Amino acid sequence: MKSQPLDSVTTLTFDVFGTVLDLTGSLEAPTGMFLAELGSDMSGAELYAQWRARQRIEQFQDSLLMLGHSGYLETCRRALAYTLRANGIEFDAEQVVRFMEVWQDLRPYPDSAEGLGRLSEKFRLVALSNGEPEFLRHLAENRIRFDFDGIISVEEAGAFKPHPGVYRAAARILGAEPSDILMVAAHSFDIMGARACGFRGAYVNRYGLPYEDTTQYAPDIVVADFSELADSLLGEGG
Repeated sequence: MKSQPLDSVTTLTFDVFGTVLDLTGSLEAPTGMFLAELGSDMSGAELYAQWRARQRIEQFQDSLLMLGHSGYLETCRRALAYTLRANGIEFDAEQVVRFMEVWQDLRPYPDSAEGLGRLSEKFRLVALSNGEPEFLRHLAENRIRFDFDGIISVEEAGAFKPHPGVYRAAARILGAEPSDILMVAAHSFDIMGARACGFRGAYVNRYGLPYEDTTQYAPDIVVADFSELADSLLGEGG
């Protein structure tokens, strides 16, 4: 789906967690093993879904309360502790800290590397993520194994996405007009936040979820994965 020509776009900014990297596929099984270690018969899939939802709340709270960027991994840790308590599962802090090492081993979606490689032939590709700079560099080099043209952490803005300061800081750092940048994300709130700041938007609907209830900040493109994204932006695949 296209709304307007994207001829002016020179730069693609990518959400990382859940868009390039497969969080569910990477974390559900280890979460199940962790629950078994804690003596719980709750499934990893059930707890992970709650954990992921709570993580978003932790991030949004930080932004709303203007607490700054407390760190992506820290919001993950806090969300896990909250979710375990909400389900009556006993744990100690050290167990959670040890388990959080699983985030270092996240896996990309199978289509990520191929799609990024094709898109790099025409566009500047930049990671724009809620993660900490050092963590993002590790993931790009050792897990995604792709040499982005730049990596921008929301630490530059002191708030989590979709705070408008994130997208404005990215445009400033990249030396580009917002309309020259296409935000690529599998989360509709990220695309809406970018569109509200003048970016173009590509919604990679990996999860089969509806977009936000807005027409003003609708995505320019909706695709299922990075292969479709590359086909659309490079004029391939019919």
